[in-house]
Amino acid sequence: MYKLYSMQRSGNSYKVRLALALLNVPYEAVEVDILRGESRTPDFLSKNPSGQVPLLEVGGDRFLAESNAILWYVAVGTPLAPENRIDRAEALQWMFFEQHALEPNIGAAYFWLSLVKGGRDLQTHALEDWMERGYGALQVMENHLKTNSYFAARQLTVADIALYGYTHLADRCDFDLEAFPAIRDWLKRVEAAPGFVSMDWRPADIDDPASIAAGA
Repeated sequence: MYKLYSMQRSGNSYKVRLALALLNVPYEAVEVDILRGESRTPDFLSKNPSGQVPLLEVGGDRFLAESNAILWYVAVGTPLAPENRIDRAEALQWMFFEQHALEPNIGAAYFWLSLVKGGRDLQTHALEDWMERGYGALQVMENHLKTNSYFAARQLTVADIALYGYTHLADRCDFDLEAFPAIRDWLKRVEAAPGFVSMDWRPADIDDPASIAAGA
């Protein structure tokens, strides 16, 4: 069984929990509060020298870091990971986009404005840039979703999960999604997927969710 080290309020951690729930894959959850320095202990750093969550223990003293790498690892062989060559490349394209355009801006704004006490005052100088670049990333997504229901393979994939992680938190950190109707509709489609769980959900909350893997 997998062991997942994650932080409940982390968008990157949530991506992995969401994928595992959609796939109905059992795992042991270990809460790591990065705000309390729990990812910087010698024990944790021995598992992941970057001191970040999520971190997936896959057995045999093997650990996998980086949320999107973990997504791909757990999804291979399921409908969430496209097998067609171009579909797979397009999914990866959007996952790379998420990491260089969405997460550094909306993710950073969410962290400092929603999680860190006094974070708004500490990051006043950076907020304008985060907003400008974050809105730019949302517009790219909106343009795609005007003519596509999902981001790759014409179905829900790990690309959608990667992008959902922080997009659904945008309104918690000053971003207004009112001008992005296609994104709002896409968020609802993701949330309607069998086995979907919210960010607040914990593994013990339900016993046997419907799942993508089960074909529900």
